[in-house]
Amino acid sequence: MMPVKTGFYSFFNNQFKMKTKVLLVILFVFLFAVTPAEAQCAMCRAVLESEEGGQAAKGINNGIVYLMIFPYLLIGGIGFAIYRSRKKAREQDLN
Repeated sequence: MMPVKTGFYSFFNNQFKMKTKVLLVILFVFLFAVTPAEAQCAMCRAVLESEEGGQAAKGINNGIVYLMIFPYLLIGGIGFAIYRSRKKAREQDLN
């Protein structure tokens, strides 16, 4: 027979379980309640497919790549700054 845990631990554990369940329900609602947003993409695709040279399609693809780079650079820069500050703090603690 397992001992019954009472007091603060029991209260904390129940609150944690409840919060976890609520967060999971909210996560599933946001994951599955998606509205379609394909209108602009279909229009751009139709315009780009109608051209023969394909230069506009290359330009659009390059623009997409350039726009994708900046969030990664921003996150990478922030990560590097955090790494450098933690490394500096660790070196100061050792001295």
